[in-house]
Amino acid sequence: MTRGFVVRLDQLLSSSDPETGWAIRLLGTALLIANLILARPGEPAVVGWTVLIVGFLAWVFAALLDGRLGWQSVVALALSAALPTVLLGPSPDSTASLAVFIPFAVFAAHLRVRVALVIAVAVLMAAIGCASLLTYHRGPVEIVSDFVVLLILTAFGLARRRYRLRAEQTRELLEQTRLAQREQARAAALDERARIAREMHDVLAHSLGALSVQLDVAEGLLSEKRDVEGALARVRRSRRLAVEGLAEARAAVAALRADIPPLRDALTELTDAYQRDHDVEATFQVTGPHRALSPAAEVSLLRTAREALTNAAKHAPGSPVSMALDYTEESIRLSVRNIAAAVPPPTTVNGFGLAGMRERVALVGGTLSAGRDDGSWLVVAEVPAT
Repeated sequence: MTRGFVVRLDQLLSSSDPETGWAIRLLGTALLIANLILARPGEPAVVGWTVLIVGFLAWVFAALLDGRLGWQSVVALALSAALPTVLLGPSPDSTASLAVFIPFAVFAAHLRVRVALVIAVAVLMAAIGCASLLTYHRGPVEIVSDFVVLLILTAFGLARRRYRLRAEQTRELLEQTRLAQREQARAAALDERARIAREMHDVLAHSLGALSVQLDVAEGLLSEKRDVEGALARVRRSRRLAVEGLAEARAAVAALRADIPPLRDALTELTDAYQRDHDVEATFQVTGPHRALSPAAEVSLLRTAREALTNAAKHAPGSPVSMALDYTEESIRLSVRNIAAAVPPPTTVNGFGLAGMRERVALVGGTLSAGRDDGSWLVVAEVPAT
């Protein structure tokens, strides 16, 4: 029971706009009720009580409907502050002053009220109050003191209004920043998903395409030539391609998780594996000091090297291959060179080849070129350094 009361009290006191929240409204209402109980509006009493009650009802209307209505609640708040100024003259105590100053303090700091309107209401209240005080021949001390308080309330309310407007703008800017960050994170996630899909597509399509060719050949050897040995060799080759494809898929997933070894080590392993599997001379050298690369750029260069070696084995089997990685201040350049075959490799092979390599490198801001160079086939990929 006590905990529920504390929670409700906390909800009552907390507000996105505390100065016009329910706590201030209830406090102002309590003070105005106390002011009514102690009021001595002067003669004629009927007019005085009517003014006080109408002003109080206008305050209650504005307090209850401030969050639901627009200009109606603002007009009621201004009326609640301006109307009791007619009692500044006949009221012998501070009744009229409290009835004026409490609503006007809230009105001057209200966010929906323009500065010009605050000043206009203050001038109107000063004129009505001055006329009331002069009519009942109040002394200059009372006149000056009331208008000094009114001036202070106007200045304080406008200052608080400006501060609260800035706080509201800051809150909106923070919310927009959070939305922008969420959109940026979403875009990064979509980009990562697209990159994962692209890498897995390359690996699986390359492996499954080669596997399909080997199985078709094995089927042809069995059905047409009855060549069991040849078909068995093709099946074994298919099994090896399946194992290699699975290894490539795992390597691609590891690379996308940023678990791959450094680019230099990964390219060294790739060169050694190529030399071992194809029984040809394959060399790899690195020049320049090591520079950091984004995971996407490292994966791009590694996939380009793998694709270039695959094309070299397909179109120039048995020819030596040399690979070089050159670090400079502006970029990292990867080059793969092999003795060119009589017929150059096609620009695309089942969606891969040079077109796929260029697309992959371009996505990380790099460039790729390929062509004959002094009797060799040279592939050069270059990405900017981070």
